[in-house]
Order: sequence, then structure tokens, then C-alpha cells
Amino acid sequence: MAHLPVPTPCTLWTCFTSLDKDRSGTLSMAELQVALMNGDWTPFDLDTIKLLMNIFDVDRSGTIGFNEFSGLWKYIKDWQGVFLHFDRDRSGTIDGNELQNALNQFGYKLSPQLLNLLQRKYDVTASAPQTGGYQTAQPGITFDRFVRACVVVKQITESFAALDTDRDGWIQVDYERFLQTVLTLP
Repeated sequence: MAHLPVPTPCTLWTCFTSLDKDRSGTLSMAELQVALMNGDWTPFDLDTIKLLMNIFDVDRSGTIGFNEFSGLWKYIKDWQGVFLHFDRDRSGTIDGNELQNALNQFGYKLSPQLLNLLQRKYDVTASAPQTGGYQTAQPGITFDRFVRACVVVKQITESFAALDTDRDGWIQVDYERFLQTVLTLP
């Protein structure tokens, strides 16, 4: 689960201004990354920060203003509840079975091969450095990567559905249309 300061609505502004180190009135990706921590006190990875910026930077300024930050804050808090619900063993990470349960409840029935691929892609140990030949990170998907995995599956599914005009589960697209679809995903 992410560790966030626990502001009440009246102190969300105080939290925002304390994160705004350059006093610009907005948060950059670097400032936002400082604010968002996983349960093991590691910062959210940059790809997740970029995804969140893309979702919440509604004015496309490249930064997050206070109103955008307020929405992002609620979004993260909502995802914390989801993460806790599916982290059945309370390990602080999501394993393959927990991921499958989450995706199934969200309506995404992935094949075992796709589920395995998704788990490998977002498991923190897949890219974590090893120390002396030993894995230093706990296996599983951290909070930030869980959010990103779920959002990416949703976005890809929506993109596919937009192309599947007859709703038969099959699409036929040329290479350029495929690339356009993939590259326009947030």
C-alpha cells in the first residue's frame, strides 16, 4: 500500500504546498514522485508517475495543479482500498493469484499465459537489482505497479473494444492503425 501523508481536506493544501519545492504553484513529475511512496517506502516508479500525470494533468501543462492534485489524491486513496482488499496475505505486494482475483473481479478474464506475462512485467523483482546474487526486493507487484497494471489492462481493453465494431472479440487492422492505437494509449 502507498504511504501518503494523511491530510484532512483542510490540510490538503498544506500538503500540496509542502511538495511544491520550487513554489511554482504546481507539482512536477519529480515533486509528485517524492509524494507517492509504496508500502516499503520506495517511491513510485517513473512510469507510474507518468501514467498518473497523463490521467490527472487535464490542462496538459506537464504539471499538476492543486485541483488536479486533489483528484489524484482521491484516486490514490481509492486504489489503496482496492490494493488492501486483494492483498489477501498482507505481504504488501500482489502475487499471481491475487492479481488474477483482482482482474477477474474487474471483469478481465485473462488466459494463464497473459496473466503470467502481466505478472512478470509488473513484478518488482523482475527489474530489481540483486545484491551479492540475492534478490533485495520482496517478490510480487508493488502498489504503484498494481495500479499501473490494472489501468494499462483497462486502457488496452478499451482501445481494442473501440476497434471491435461488431463485438465478436476479433479485429482486423493494418500495421499503421495498430501502431496508432498503441502509441495513442496514455
